[in-house]
Amino acid sequence: MSTTSKKGRELDEDKIYDLLLGMRTADVMTVHFKDGRVIRGALIFNQYKGTGRLINIEKEVSIDFDIDEVRDLRS
Repeated sequence: MSTTSKKGRELDEDKIYDLLLGMRTADVMTVHFKDGRVIRGALIFNQYKGTGRLINIEKEVSIDFDIDEVRDLRS
């Protein structure tokens, strides 16, 4: 069974959840959102609420997100 959908490189929500849990300790990661945004930064992930925050210190940007907004992740 494939974890990607017919929309290309979009992962299913369970796979994204597992990747977010595994990447919680990564210094920097890149998140690709379904709306086309690509944000790179440190991750804070609340596994119970299914929400997270990416913090890019260099650009002084902080983005809050829900797991259903995420298309793909890279460390």
